[in-house]
Amino acid sequence: MSDYKIKSRIWIEVGDNVLVGEGRVRLLKEIETLGSLSKAAKSIGMSYKKAWTLVDAVNRSAKQAVVTTSVGGQKGGGTVITPYGKKLIVAFDIINKKCWEFLDQEFEMLNEILKDTKLE
Repeated sequence: MSDYKIKSRIWIEVGDNVLVGEGRVRLLKEIETLGSLSKAAKSIGMSYKKAWTLVDAVNRSAKQAVVTTSVGGQKGGGTVITPYGKKLIVAFDIINKKCWEFLDQEFEMLNEILKDTKLE
């Protein structure tokens, strides 16, 4: 078995700002599931302040709102992923999956080359 491994992280930028990456997408997915920024942050072990900063950065960098928030009311506030935000999550997931498929293929080729190489 090889000790070699490929590590990679991708993210999408707008200008010099990060729009989304694995961490931000994970947070957005938790918001979508739980309907709350505070619950999403807690579920992934992130402070509310950091989660709010990330969501705010995504919204500021995106061409349209990715999340919307509501405050108070009878049922309390909440955070909702917009249709644009849902498309952004899907697009990132597709890109990330294709990136890993490519890297896995390249890694198989590398392992074949290294398997046939004797160390001197």
